[in-house]
Amino acid sequence: MLILLPVCRNLLSFLRGTCSFCRRTLRKQLDHNLTFHKLVAYMICLHTAIHIIAHLFNFEHYSKSRQATDGSLASVLSTLPQREKGEESWLNPISSPNTTVEYVTFTSIAGLTGVIITIALVLMVTSAMEFIRRSYFEVFWYTHHIFIIYFIGLGIHGIGGIVRGQTEESLNASHPHRCAESFKRWDDHDSHCKHPQFEGLPAESWKWILAPGVLYIFERILRFYRSQQKVVITKVVMHPSKVLELQMNKRGFSMEVGQYIFVNCPSISYLEWHPFTLTSAPEEDFSIHIRAAGDWTENLIRAFEQQQSPIPRIEVDGPFGTVSEDVFQYEVAVLVGAGIGVTPFASILKSIWYKFRQADHNLKTQTIYFYWICRETGAFAWFNDLLASLEREMEELGKVDFLNYRLFLTGWDSNIAGHAALNFDQATDILTGLKQKTSFGRPMWDNEFSTIANAHPRSVVGVFLCGPQALTKSLSKRCHQYSSLDPRKVQFYFNKENF
Repeated sequence: MLILLPVCRNLLSFLRGTCSFCRRTLRKQLDHNLTFHKLVAYMICLHTAIHIIAHLFNFEHYSKSRQATDGSLASVLSTLPQREKGEESWLNPISSPNTTVEYVTFTSIAGLTGVIITIALVLMVTSAMEFIRRSYFEVFWYTHHIFIIYFIGLGIHGIGGIVRGQTEESLNASHPHRCAESFKRWDDHDSHCKHPQFEGLPAESWKWILAPGVLYIFERILRFYRSQQKVVITKVVMHPSKVLELQMNKRGFSMEVGQYIFVNCPSISYLEWHPFTLTSAPEEDFSIHIRAAGDWTENLIRAFEQQQSPIPRIEVDGPFGTVSEDVFQYEVAVLVGAGIGVTPFASILKSIWYKFRQADHNLKTQTIYFYWICRETGAFAWFNDLLASLEREMEELGKVDFLNYRLFLTGWDSNIAGHAALNFDQATDILTGLKQKTSFGRPMWDNEFSTIANAHPRSVVGVFLCGPQALTKSLSKRCHQYSSLDPRKVQFYFNKENF
């Protein structure tokens, strides 16, 4: 019942919009949708294992009871006639001593669907492992969609009636509390107990999956309708380090900062949809930056590099809400991007530029700290123009302290470091052309958090990250460490991008 709800992205975006004035702790739960999805999946696996093991024990008891000749209650119940008064009244699914457990498993509705949905579950869970998703996304994408077979099998799993109970009429005539001990006298004329009659219990699973199934189908229909609306590519830019920028226009498209879209290119794959964070501001045509990180992205970049061929058709679904939408709800915001993880913050920084140009007085945020960590110098060229424009804008408006940004280079050689050291006294950085000098290595987060806490002793600080898991643990730990126990003093709230 719960497994589909966290992946109904339109539902989550709607809840995020209607919950815009809710407490932060309540809104943050929406950002853990994929974590909740995985947790529910793990619980399904655990209870599936328990369910299967219990059935194995049941079948062992069924088999022994059918082969028993000791005249016990179990053996008597196992030899009940298959049909009585035109109805199936059997209790033991193993109808004869020669019937095997394997035969019952693969010829009964419950057994066959059980095998199918168990195999489907194993395939879905194993293909969703981090290594498979990162290295073989297509395997994960296609295999995960056999959840349709899983839900169909789950819905009909119980209709065979292999789990049975005594009929109401038989229960009134021969209640087990009264008749179980006298089973040897059921055939006697003077006995008040008759042979019990049994019937299959009605299937119940469809009741639990019907509502979320309908909701998910409606979600997919809505997403399909939106994805069919025409997308016009207005500009294509090839950036260093194999990054493609697409600027697009779509009728009725409306976005907020930090949101993301799903992109499909039919000429590469009809069924694959990949999520990309919007790097544009709401005030302009929407854009995305795509880094080569697999077969699909490499093929897409290659298709746009071939100037002689027509521009590939792009389909867009979205936008969908993320945690970055809340950035302007904080007095102080700390933005941390690693590599291409800078994309949601590019949208935020562009929106800030527009807000200052339009003299927006409703901006709650007073200070932004922006950290961008890259492995190679070419990556900084992706948004150099944006940072340079922000530098000029802040100087002209006398708000130099509003945006504090730091660029960190984690991959370099001695030539780059030596060249930067020789030109350190120049007004602009030798690597980026910006006034802010590039730092070599990784940020010293303890120093950064301590400085921010001292500079804003009574502020609520929102920390936003789009980056790897190791950085997530580090920043989450420091948010807890540097938050004051006094709620009136500085508080750090950690927010992580999830797609």
